Amino acid sequence: MRHFGGKEPREQPFGGTIQGFRGAIATEHTLSALAGADLLKQGGNAFDAAAAATFVETVVNPHMATIGGECPMLVYPVEQARVIAVNGNTQVGAGATLAAYRARGLKEVPPEGVLAAGVPALFSALGEMLARFGGLPLEAVLQPALELARDGFPLHQGLLHMPRFSLAANRAKFIEQWPATAALYLESDGALPPLGKRIRNPALAGMLGLLADEARRAGAAGGRAAGIRAALNAFYRGDIAAEIVAFVKHRDGFLERDDLARFETRFEPPVAAHFQDTTVFKCGPWSQGPVFLQLLKLLEGFDLRSLGHNSAAYLHLWVEAAKFAYADREQYYADPERVAVPMDALLSADYADQRRRLIDPDRANAEHRPGDPVGGRARLPAEQVFMYQNWGFGTVHVAVIDHRGNMAALTPSGGWLAGNEVIPTLGFPLTSRAQTFFLDPRHPNVLAPGKRPRTTLSPSLAFRRGRPWMVFGTMGGDQQDQWTSQFFLNRVVFGMALQEAIEAPKITCDHIPGTFHPHELYPRRIRPEGRIAAAVRDQLSARGHLVEADPDWIAGYICAVERGADGLLEAGCDPRGRKAGVFPSCALAW
Repeated sequence: MRHFGGKEPREQPFGGTIQGFRGAIATEHTLSALAGADLLKQGGNAFDAAAAATFVETVVNPHMATIGGECPMLVYPVEQARVIAVNGNTQVGAGATLAAYRARGLKEVPPEGVLAAGVPALFSALGEMLARFGGLPLEAVLQPALELARDGFPLHQGLLHMPRFSLAANRAKFIEQWPATAALYLESDGALPPLGKRIRNPALAGMLGLLADEARRAGAAGGRAAGIRAALNAFYRGDIAAEIVAFVKHRDGFLERDDLARFETRFEPPVAAHFQDTTVFKCGPWSQGPVFLQLLKLLEGFDLRSLGHNSAAYLHLWVEAAKFAYADREQYYADPERVAVPMDALLSADYADQRRRLIDPDRANAEHRPGDPVGGRARLPAEQVFMYQNWGFGTVHVAVIDHRGNMAALTPSGGWLAGNEVIPTLGFPLTSRAQTFFLDPRHPNVLAPGKRPRTTLSPSLAFRRGRPWMVFGTMGGDQQDQWTSQFFLNRVVFGMALQEAIEAPKITCDHIPGTFHPHELYPRRIRPEGRIAAAVRDQLSARGHLVEADPDWIAGYICAVERGADGLLEAGCDPRGRKAGVFPSCALAW
């Protein structure tokens, strides 16, 4: 058995090896994985399955993602033989100006409420993705979510008790401020419902039924794509849009009918980097995804394997590289439609070489140190540095590969129950993602009308030895690419099996400005999971890190599916969710 960081052998794999040849899926909730598997068995492809699973996630994990949120994706359609990034990010309204927020006495975008809302992007992203790559009618893809909203699902521990986002954590707010949410999810006297209670959402079921009916009618006359277009039109230009705008305007928000009618999902080339025998694809700098690639570029200059998995020397290098990558994220990443992001320079070998030389193998860096990729300097002058001084759980991930080799990595999030009141007639809340904007005009991620906020949502897709190989992702805000990069290195550098790489203990670095309100950071603080040996933690402290040991089984929540050269599919999901009572995560293959 493998030892992790000098401790006793780890527990046996929680889920074991899950393999098959016909299809594989990994999601954060068992019901969503089953929905995706059912679509594949009905003759759908990976994109149909991923969309069906995502719609179900928005019903059964509404504290993590709803149809009012966002859904960035990476997809690999076999017929096109290329990776495509789907910009499923929200966009603020034309009335969302700096002056409008300042007129309300605000110095930051609020962390919740309609002033943090933007256009619901998830339905557009899924619909447009299905129109291009799916195979089944939209009504078939919507059916599992519709049935669960109409007939109910059992209340689970995460929705009831997860920190910050759950019913328990927000009960008082729902009762005092958001009666529509209280009426839907709490008992009639305001008490918390018991575990296992059947949770129904009639308004959401009615809206999904309307969309399915629109798709069915138009599809009967004009085909599958026409059906999807009709449903998109109903959501963004019809009665649903009218309900959204009326709700927002009644609460002094900024969304107008034109903001929804003009909204578009963008299909873009991904950003990519090579590492050893792999190529990793990420969404562009409107997400934090390129952080993963910058981190790999910095680490490729070290012999990581010789240092030993989760040794103090290895973890120190990983932490220091992460600090530099995230510092550049804060300095440069933003909506590339509005900001010139020097992506090629950030991922260049020369820039990585310069930045790598700043890493002291014996001492923790205590500063926030972005570089200057355009000027060819390892460090940006201090007077040009954007400096701002926590994240919470609020995301799910869906990974699917079908037997034909189609691949989909989706990271739905936003529209959290804790972020906005449920719209009574529609059964879902709006995103509060605009809170990640700054109101400082010097910052690249400054709020502007019609702009998309930089998001932490970061799906991943990788090739190995030139072949499409793996899709993976996690929840975790700023920590998403921290945890997935460690999983990836476990798999590629240290040769771990898929499930083993997911389960291995991880470390979290808090030495980065937080994306979410109030944008805090904690210089030099790191949080290794408890299974990392005490001796390793002591050695990290001696290097100058401020070490605060986390409990076991807390840094992860990864879902992953990979495909071998012979078509063997393997799925894995993180036991951390089940052990913490947060997610009933599920991986299936057959």
